Amino acid sequence: MNEDQRRHDDRPSPEEMLERVRGEAGEGARGRLRLYLGMAPGVGKTFAMLNEARRRKTRGTDVVVGFVESYGRPKTIEAIGDLEIIPRKKVPYGGAVLEEMDTEAVIARHPDVALVDELAHTNAPGSKHEKRWQDVHDLLDAGITVLSTVNIQHLDSLADIVESITGVAVRERIPDKVVDDADEIEMVDLTPHALRQRIEHGNVYPPERAEQALQHFFREGNLNALRELALRRMSTSVEQDLEEYMHEHDVEEVWPAAEKILVAIDADPHSQHLIRRGWREAQRAKTELVVVFVEPPNWSSEDPKTRRAVEEGLRYAEDLGAEAIRVAARDVVPALAEVARDVNAATLIIGHHDRGWLSERLSRPLAMRLLPLLGEIDLRVVRLDKAHARSDGQRPEAP
Repeated sequence: MNEDQRRHDDRPSPEEMLERVRGEAGEGARGRLRLYLGMAPGVGKTFAMLNEARRRKTRGTDVVVGFVESYGRPKTIEAIGDLEIIPRKKVPYGGAVLEEMDTEAVIARHPDVALVDELAHTNAPGSKHEKRWQDVHDLLDAGITVLSTVNIQHLDSLADIVESITGVAVRERIPDKVVDDADEIEMVDLTPHALRQRIEHGNVYPPERAEQALQHFFREGNLNALRELALRRMSTSVEQDLEEYMHEHDVEEVWPAAEKILVAIDADPHSQHLIRRGWREAQRAKTELVVVFVEPPNWSSEDPKTRRAVEEGLRYAEDLGAEAIRVAARDVVPALAEVARDVNAATLIIGHHDRGWLSERLSRPLAMRLLPLLGEIDLRVVRLDKAHARSDGQRPEAP
């Protein structure tokens, strides 16, 4: 190795330079979030994260383990090696003691980089935050860069698709905006056949669980579909990065801006399925999603449970990165048509079901009234039924 090569090898990477600058910047410098995305458990996300952490440590970066779940896998334990581990916080609950990341201790230690596995994890009752991704935000706000992992099944907008593919309810979810706002996303890819072999060899689950996993969630058809979802999500992320780069550098876009997707909701719990449907269509069209609720007369005197359901629907839309708006009107049909024109919508999506204020006013005659008012705007009526509601706990959970 010549002297030039040696100097090049000793040179810190751009990520490491940023970490050092943030360490010197003091209060107010936000950390960066790097996510390792996989199609399913066992593809090697944690292993990849640990390898990157060890690489950075050899370059002089101050790295600690905030929370890494090894599941007893020898290669994962070996990969942790001599990385400093922040002791976990013990949380008493229901006669047992649960272990969670000690976020305050990590912040007090204030490393350059913290490893935080399983971003979608739900914390033990009594914790400061309900979800681990909220703890990660605290670390980022403290100026600590975070390396973390997540599976495609945990993205909120894809929960109903994953359930329809696998027959398994996904309980632990994260808002898509958490992933959208990540500074870096790396997909840890593996073919379905290779993952199934890992499971057969006992590298993912103990023997008593492996066979059941292979016959259910980890069927090859399921894995092919989940892998496709992950690849599409990565493609969307790359396209967004490219568009941001083109905008920042005044590069002329070669594709026109798409018209928006508009979703109309009411107080029915199926509305969240409708929002996810609109979000996926907006992603495919590389455009924005707008969610609207038309308030009926005397809305303020409506049942509190009904009003709360609408508020939850609008907050859910915002969590997915959509614009949530509300308008007051006596007649929902012209109000929806006006909103569709005002936001420059290409498509208006409404639901058809037997319950809810909006459905009562969008029976077939009123839907036909809506069509002439929309002009060139497409109207899409989505049939909603119990299969689209959130799981009631009767199905098994996803891994």
